[in-house]
Amino acid sequence: MPIKESELILNPDGSVYHLNLKPEHVANDIIFVGDQDRVEKITKHFDSIEFTKQKREFKTQTGLYKGKRFTVISTGIGPDNIDIVLNELDALVNIDLQTRMPKEKLTSLNIVRIGTSGSLQKDIPVDSFVMSTHGLDLNGMLHFYQIDTISNPEIEDAFIAFTNWSKKKARPIVINNSKKLEALLDSDKIHKGMTATAGGFYGPQGRVLRLPLEDTTLNTKMDTFNFKDFRVTNLEMETSVIYGLSKLLGHHALSMNAIIANRATGEFSADPKAVVNKLITYTLDKLVE
Repeated sequence: MPIKESELILNPDGSVYHLNLKPEHVANDIIFVGDQDRVEKITKHFDSIEFTKQKREFKTQTGLYKGKRFTVISTGIGPDNIDIVLNELDALVNIDLQTRMPKEKLTSLNIVRIGTSGSLQKDIPVDSFVMSTHGLDLNGMLHFYQIDTISNPEIEDAFIAFTNWSKKKARPIVINNSKKLEALLDSDKIHKGMTATAGGFYGPQGRVLRLPLEDTTLNTKMDTFNFKDFRVTNLEMETSVIYGLSKLLGHHALSMNAIIANRATGEFSADPKAVVNKLITYTLDKLVE
């Protein structure tokens, strides 16, 4: 049965609703960034750009880097935006937009996030890179999907017990990265660990302005959590949902984090733009090797 118009919304030109893209605009290898201004910081390294489109915070450019076709998309901030971007990207490659029917032969995308993050560990300094081996989902968005096949209950149970996680909050979920992409982008320059994904920037990440927190010690608990060598290395707002939806939809995903702050030491990078640019060139070159 065709997918209803109310469920898969298309623009008058036939493009998907939020991204404003058509299937021919999307490469198989995709780079996610949060900030729309960071799209061109990546594509300035390209040999050529064939397509540019922007709607709201979602800016897309597709082009060639050293002969390989890439699409760079800005997702904006947070799990809700990732839900939009990943579902619409999957629709572009795995649903026939004319018949509104899922395709018999499905396409698996390679998705790499290049983002900024704050380290929770003293031994992971500012200006370093962290590859997310797992996403620790603390925001609850993925619970709207059937996720039993992608979770890691043993690690989750240990984290819940260690942090005395409130039952009023959504159960934390731990999702693996793509081992294929991890092997491709790995090197001795990279720190690795579990990346916690919060649903907001202030209270969900332990920041206090005028509102008191439900658990004032949560960041300290995350810093010190260690289970079978699993520890939380950094905290941001997208990785776990990228991993979760990619796993469910059959895509490969990896998150690469430029560490611009260290929450454990209170340090902030003297030149955050420089570390982000180094991570961009590192990631692009690894992807074309």
